Amino acid sequence: MKGPALPPVKYATVPEMLEATARTALGLTFVDAAEREVAMPWAEVYRRARQTAAGLQRLGVAPGETVAILLPTSPGFMDAFFGVLLAGAVPVPLYPPVRLGRMEEYHRATARMLSVSGAVLVLTETRLKLLLGASVEAARPRFGCRTVEEVSHGEALPVRAVSPQAPGLIQFSSGSTVAPKPVVLTHAALMAQVAALEASLPPRPGEVPVGVSWLPLYHDMGLIGCLLSALYYPGNLVLLPPEVFLARPALWLRALSRHKGFVSPAPNFAYGLCLKRVKDEDLQGVDLSGWKHALNGAEPVSAETLRRFVSRFARHGFSAEALRPVYGLSEAALAVTFPPSGRGLRSRSVDAGVLAREGRVVEGERELVSVGSPVPGFEVAVRDERGHALPELHVGRVYARGPSLMKGYHGDGEATARALGTDGWLDTGDQGFVADGELFLTGRAKDLVIIRGANHAPQAFEECMQAVDGVRVGCAVALGFTPAGGEDEALLILAERAGPAENDGAVEEQVSAAIAQGTGIRPHTVRLLTPGTLPRTSSGKLRRSDALRQFLAGELVAPKKTGPVSLMVEMAKGAWALARTGREG
Repeated sequence: MKGPALPPVKYATVPEMLEATARTALGLTFVDAAEREVAMPWAEVYRRARQTAAGLQRLGVAPGETVAILLPTSPGFMDAFFGVLLAGAVPVPLYPPVRLGRMEEYHRATARMLSVSGAVLVLTETRLKLLLGASVEAARPRFGCRTVEEVSHGEALPVRAVSPQAPGLIQFSSGSTVAPKPVVLTHAALMAQVAALEASLPPRPGEVPVGVSWLPLYHDMGLIGCLLSALYYPGNLVLLPPEVFLARPALWLRALSRHKGFVSPAPNFAYGLCLKRVKDEDLQGVDLSGWKHALNGAEPVSAETLRRFVSRFARHGFSAEALRPVYGLSEAALAVTFPPSGRGLRSRSVDAGVLAREGRVVEGERELVSVGSPVPGFEVAVRDERGHALPELHVGRVYARGPSLMKGYHGDGEATARALGTDGWLDTGDQGFVADGELFLTGRAKDLVIIRGANHAPQAFEECMQAVDGVRVGCAVALGFTPAGGEDEALLILAERAGPAENDGAVEEQVSAAIAQGTGIRPHTVRLLTPGTLPRTSSGKLRRSDALRQFLAGELVAPKKTGPVSLMVEMAKGAWALARTGREG
């Protein structure tokens, strides 16, 4: 499948784009938990970023060096991200510490990412600096850990020119199946991606495009799909912190209504969370009729969830035609396929058994959602294990090629060669098929559960649990494992309980029955867990392989209970770790 031609790209680099957009009257709006708003024009973003860039240059950060950014959604993130770029360096956005009960795991992961990205400096804020001590001590960046305020001072210096082919961003892949990898994206790749997004999400004629997002800025959907796209149109962007959305999802919908946002993306779970947590009284006067592009991506799409979302929020002006399930990945700088604008949901019901045993698509009861056709400039192919193209309605490995593909994985030529091969086609690691010129995903290749020679996507089992009371929605994984004393792979279900532990036996039996009824396969083992036990990526995706490894090693345990005392202890430990490095800034 081949998408339309990519329109001419407006800018060569991100700094060029920021400088141009700073001459408009448009900008950002930050919304807090009390719905207080702070406006920040792009001109102010540019001015402050130049100050940060000057501070980085005086510190000694050289062009092409990498700088890690661990900041929440805030003006400080803008100072750091764009300041690093204006200094000719490469930003590496990482997720800040948010789960005190998992700090040891956080420090291991963060120290690794600092090391493999080659970060020479960590930029953060005062509130987080002490919590990062152990990570900084383990990685030892040359300029240590500093707050943006410590760096951003003095007269602005000339912006350092960069080549379109120079790295403009290192973003880590989600790490749902393997350890997160440092994806290098050039300025040219970033510009090609936002050009494709503008073509796929055309603004309404005569109106200033307004985006609304609560997505983290340390991941591509929030950073590239929302922030850089708003610069490119140019347009206004309304930002809510992720933690505010998770606590009060109604604020997302209220912001869309208040600012007449025409585009806002989110993973599938966000639509489900709105159904569960948004009360009618939260939506008095809310009008969602201006929301023309309700993108759904980053995780499997549930047609049932989206239909319920339409049913619930249609009374507030939301249209089913706005729904756009999409597909992309870090290695492509974000988007690979989009469905047509204004069409709404399209799905296909398949026989899960035939799909698993034979890789063929025939009519059945498992509903899969189309994620559309290639965006401008991209091609998509589905191939068999030998690399041969497959016809429509046959499941295979999904490959993609286009102008925004990564340059490679930073410092890992072998992994780059495996992913990109010699022909420039990216092996996405996803499984899927084409029907009527559109892509349908069936799962990740590394997540497949192989039972009696049949390749089952874990979602086929996990979907069966959605209606089981006593299981937290979206908090269950299906895994293939070989039981002790067994020879063949069997089905293991790990799920977080939604009720008291004394009901575990009855709930586990209900889970087994629901899966057997839905798939014809009865799990060998069902284990209910304390909420928060299953490992997740920084973007909230379940890490199935880690869950299996920890389960088999007896290490799958709930996070530690935390409180004010735990926070003080972590900060004290972090301060001592920073002191030992001698690089606390």
